Amino acid sequence: MPTLAELMQRGRAVPGARPWPRVQVDAELWQTAGQLLAEGHWTLLGLWADSGAVHMALLAEPQAGPGILSLDCANGKFPSIGRLHPPTVRLERTIQDLYGLEAEGASDSRPWLDHGSWGVRHPLGEWTPSPVAPMPAYNFLEAEGEGLHRIAVGPVHASVIEPGHFRFTVNGEAVVRLEERLGYAHKGIDGLMREAGLEQAVKLAGRTSGDSTVAYALAFSRAAETALQIEVPARAVWLRALMAEMERLANHFGDIGAICNDASFVVMHAQCGTLRERVLRAAEACFGHRLMRDRILPGGVAADLGADGIAALRGLLQEARRHFPTLIKLYDNTASLQDRTVGTGRLTPELARQFGCGGYVGRASGRDFDARRAFPYAPYDQLQFDVRVATEGDVNARVWIRIWEVEQSLALVEQILDRLPAGPVRVGLNQGSGNATEGMAIVEGFRGDILVWLRLDADGKVARCHMRDPSWFQWPVLEAAIEGNIVADFPLCNKSFNCSYSGQDL
Repeated sequence: MPTLAELMQRGRAVPGARPWPRVQVDAELWQTAGQLLAEGHWTLLGLWADSGAVHMALLAEPQAGPGILSLDCANGKFPSIGRLHPPTVRLERTIQDLYGLEAEGASDSRPWLDHGSWGVRHPLGEWTPSPVAPMPAYNFLEAEGEGLHRIAVGPVHASVIEPGHFRFTVNGEAVVRLEERLGYAHKGIDGLMREAGLEQAVKLAGRTSGDSTVAYALAFSRAAETALQIEVPARAVWLRALMAEMERLANHFGDIGAICNDASFVVMHAQCGTLRERVLRAAEACFGHRLMRDRILPGGVAADLGADGIAALRGLLQEARRHFPTLIKLYDNTASLQDRTVGTGRLTPELARQFGCGGYVGRASGRDFDARRAFPYAPYDQLQFDVRVATEGDVNARVWIRIWEVEQSLALVEQILDRLPAGPVRVGLNQGSGNATEGMAIVEGFRGDILVWLRLDADGKVARCHMRDPSWFQWPVLEAAIEGNIVADFPLCNKSFNCSYSGQDL
């Protein structure tokens, strides 16, 4: 069996790909890579399309970095990887919807993002960009058996969550099959990115998934800086990490409380909500925006940290360390909570590994992966933190991963404040150098690893930007995790995954 590096040596290297290599391959080598991926030798990082081509990012864990394979689709088709490796199925369906490139031999060719409301087919492709008739009704997968019936939920929900449809097949109270239908939050970000300048594009990136605006802006900025070979001032690098950890804290506090709320334990929800609010207020005091939107941009950051902000963060650390341990004990010692979370919504380590699940979903099922450590970008390569994993894969494990990560993020914020370097927080960009360039970045958002692949034209504008949310590989396994559970436990399972609708709908 060839290693990923050996396989890539058989392709034609694409000059200027940074920081990881990209090679042009033929259909045979593309399928060989798919077969080895399906056998579990590598992990899929992403599969996306360009004008008349498809790209696939792979990772050989844990000893090597990513590699990207590209295949020209001369006749508008490419060999399906999804027929071999299920995690690529929805990505191939998206490519078909947006670009009209067909995955030959695909096991599932139903539309994914396209709900028939765009007025055109394949809006980013060159094949059939013409108005079409209304699409036929979506064919949900069949499940037959005595006593089975179906329950349809969404896309509009009673709570404040984003739109998504869930089709349950149940036997009594037990879920036999769940099928998700998403795409209702599609915003056309791929199309809006085209020909956008970097200042506009980073704002679009920051709006991909509102609760991960820092992580997306960071990933996009790092990809742009890699493409343009820009070195960001040290103070800006550390401030970015500070924002990323504050975003992680706010979301984890919110999630822990919300999971307990779905288990009818509202005290935890109220207390964790208070801590989340403290983080948001500190963010506003530090950077002038509660969610820190538009504070990270190519070349640095848009806001510096002053003395008042540092004082607010020191106060936040004291308050969180005073109250959070009590909440942890409350969670761990409440029998009614444990009764709902332990053993519920179990995701097996094998499935988490196959889908390359990142973040708390993967780490709660034994996948020991964190982009801050796997691709140690600054300043994490200079900071001390632990990445803990669990193997139970249930709701309780996903709660505990969040708890441990809160503790680590508090420690990271303190380290950053103690060692924050002085100096400028932004440099100018050498846009329009006259050469097309490309860059890729992977950062650790609170849900897991976010990938951004960026190609800039000679004028420094975006020719193509692909952003892959961790939810692409977390939504499908939720369908498996809920099987055998009762319908009433679905909100609890769903919240423990907390996948992004907007991030995967783009």
